[in-house]
Amino acid sequence: MEGGWPVSEANEPKAKVVSEAIEPEAVTDIQQMNMIQAINSALDVMMGRDPDVVVMGEDVGYFGGVFRATAGLQQKYGKNRVFDTPITECGIIGVAVGMGAYGLRPVPEIQFADYIYPALDQLVSEAARLRYRSAGEFISPMTVRSPFGGGIFGGQTHSQSPEGIFTHVSGVKTVIPSTPYDAKGLLIAAIEDNDPTIFFEPKRIYNGPFDGHYDTPAKSWAGHDQAQVPTGYYRVPLGEARVARAGQALTVLCYGTMVHVVENTVAEMGVDAEILDLRTLVPLDIEAIERSVKKTGRCLIVHEATRTSGFGAELLAQVQERCFYHLEAPIERVTGFDTPYPHSLEWAYFPGPVRIREAINKILKD
Repeated sequence: MEGGWPVSEANEPKAKVVSEAIEPEAVTDIQQMNMIQAINSALDVMMGRDPDVVVMGEDVGYFGGVFRATAGLQQKYGKNRVFDTPITECGIIGVAVGMGAYGLRPVPEIQFADYIYPALDQLVSEAARLRYRSAGEFISPMTVRSPFGGGIFGGQTHSQSPEGIFTHVSGVKTVIPSTPYDAKGLLIAAIEDNDPTIFFEPKRIYNGPFDGHYDTPAKSWAGHDQAQVPTGYYRVPLGEARVARAGQALTVLCYGTMVHVVENTVAEMGVDAEILDLRTLVPLDIEAIERSVKKTGRCLIVHEATRTSGFGAELLAQVQERCFYHLEAPIERVTGFDTPYPHSLEWAYFPGPVRIREAINKILKD
C-alpha cells in the first residue's frame, strides 16, 4: 500500500523490492559533491540498482544535460536507458506516463521549470489521476526533474518557481532540496516512490550555497558539511523537514535557495531563529512546523515564487489553524512579487536579506 491505494498485481513485486531497500547500504566512501554531482550520483546509483529506471529529456544523453546533471550516464547505461527526446514537454511526460503504467520508472527532465507548462495536462489529467481512476490497477512512478528559480539572470523564461501549481494537484508529490546531501537522498526516495513526483532543483545553488548578497563573490560547496555525500545508496524520506538551525526567537519556514539566504541573514542579524527546511512540500511535515511554531510563538515564511496563491499562503493557513493560540505576532511572508521575473531588476524581485531583515524586525517588534 502506498498513499492509501494498492498497486496492481502486475506492479506489486516491483513495489515490494523497492520498498524493502530503505536502510542505507554499508557505505564507507564519502565524497565532497556539489548539487549537480549529487544528482548525477543518485541517478547513477538507481540505474545501477534497477534496470527499469530510465532517464529521458532534451539533451540529457550525449550532451549530458544543459547543467551536466546527466553527464556520463548514456555512455555507461546505453541509449535505450538514457536518451534524448524531441523538444516537446507534453510528449516527454506523456511517454513517461505510459512507461510507468508498463512497469518502468522513468526520470524525465524538463530543461527549465518555465517550460513545464505544456506538460501540465499530462501531469495533472493523466499521471496524477492514474492510480485513482484505475482503482489501483496502474501507477505512474515517474520523477520529473527540473531546474527552477532565479538568481542567474535568466529573465522571465528561465527563472520561474511554479511549485505552488503542483502542490494544488492531488496525486503529485513536490520535492525541493537545498543541499547536495538532501538532493541525492531525496531523489533516490522520489525514484523509488510509486507516485509521480515533481523534483525541483534550485539552480542558483547547483554549485554552491547563496547568501543573498549578489554583489559578493560566489561560494562553492567546498567545506560545507552538507556537501559530504556518500557515493552509494541512501535515501532521505519524503515528508520530513530538516531543522537547518535551531532557535527560540521565531520560526522561519523556507526551502531551496531561500534556506541559505535566511541562514545568512539571521546570522548577520544575530537573531536566534529556528530555520525549518521543508524539503518536501507535498507531503508536508506539518508536525515539525507545528512543533517549532508552538515553541517560538512567531513565524516567518520565505519563498521565491510569486506571492498570490504561492505555497506560502497554504503554510500561513496551516500555521494559523494549528498554532493560533501560541502566536505572539502576526505571521509574515517574504516572497517574489506578482509580476514576471524581471531581468534588469532581478535583485529587487528576489527575496533577499533586506526584505527578510525587515520582516524579522517587524515580527520581533510586535
